[in-house]
Amino acid sequence: MSPLSVPKPSRSYWGMQVVAWTLYGVFNIVLFRAFVPKSTGTPTWVFDVMGFIIAATTMGASHLLRQLIWRGQWLAKPPLALLGRLLLANALLAVGCVVVIGLTSALGLPFQNANRGPQGWAAQLGYSLNLAILLSLWAAAYVGWHYLQRSRRAEIEKWRLTAAVREAELNTLRAQLNPHFLFNGLNNIRGLVGEDPERARQALAHLAELLRYVMQHAATPLVPLGQELEIVADYLALEGLQLEDRLQYALDVDPAARAVPLPPLTVQLLVENAIKHGVAPRPAGGSVALTAQLDAAGWLCLAVRSPGRYAPAAAEASSGLGLRGLRERLTQAFGPAATFALANDPAAADTVLATLRLPAPSPASTAEVLDAATPTFTHSPIHSFTHR
Repeated sequence: MSPLSVPKPSRSYWGMQVVAWTLYGVFNIVLFRAFVPKSTGTPTWVFDVMGFIIAATTMGASHLLRQLIWRGQWLAKPPLALLGRLLLANALLAVGCVVVIGLTSALGLPFQNANRGPQGWAAQLGYSLNLAILLSLWAAAYVGWHYLQRSRRAEIEKWRLTAAVREAELNTLRAQLNPHFLFNGLNNIRGLVGEDPERARQALAHLAELLRYVMQHAATPLVPLGQELEIVADYLALEGLQLEDRLQYALDVDPAARAVPLPPLTVQLLVENAIKHGVAPRPAGGSVALTAQLDAAGWLCLAVRSPGRYAPAAAEASSGLGLRGLRERLTQAFGPAATFALANDPAAADTVLATLRLPAPSPASTAEVLDAATPTFTHSPIHSFTHR
């Protein structure tokens, strides 16, 4: 906004101005009639006109203050700088109001026995202080309202940005998955077409289910663990085509944990990370073990074990976009309640352990997640199985 641009006042602004300062004028009329002695000889209507002059003058001063706030871009100043400008402006405007009211009443109204001399000047200074306080209250309400509106807009913009970031992360993940499976998976399937047509058809079915899942759930915040595990099974089957006997895996899942909601592609990312960094680089391959169960509090405890040694320094040096995005998605979905850790397994040598702990959902939220996960798959329920 340029220094000379001032937003046009709304109807509500003028409505509040007229109502507030009219009430102030009526308040002054009541004071005049109650405390000014009739012995002064001043007609009663003079006090009514005086109340109108006071209301109009103070409303004009407050509107002038609004002009100063916007033309000087005071709302963009630090709090102390804004406060100093408001106090100085209120003091000058209050003195100006007293001068205007005094000149108008002296020149145009038939007051009798008007106060003069030091006593009259002291009263004018007191009235100036009263108007300065009143204008300061008006300024506090006006500035506070705009700060509140700005805070609301910032909060809305924050949530819009968060939603955009979440969608961008999921779209990025989807874009990364599609080429991976389209090139590696299809190349492996092409080699099977002539050797084992039936196995090639099964592999195509796994690839189709996985890509359908990625496309359909890119904008879904949560899916049941059971549905996620079905896709993990597809992913493991496709990786088995590439790694063959070098890949061994075991899944042990408590049936009660299958309904727990979590962000889509969470488990798939942990399994992919385990294979990419733990199994694929080893000539002899290795084993990936996934366990999922509910603890005593009903929270989901999921663990993925893979061969290797976890080096935090090396992990920080790498991009780590997948796991970093996973942490952000968990925070967005569950706040600080969700925990994710990646470390060496203290119970097994040369083993990396990825652990995930998610809060237990209420029955109502679980039903909502199950209803929201509309796509259905033809896999059989996964409780526990081992691939060798």
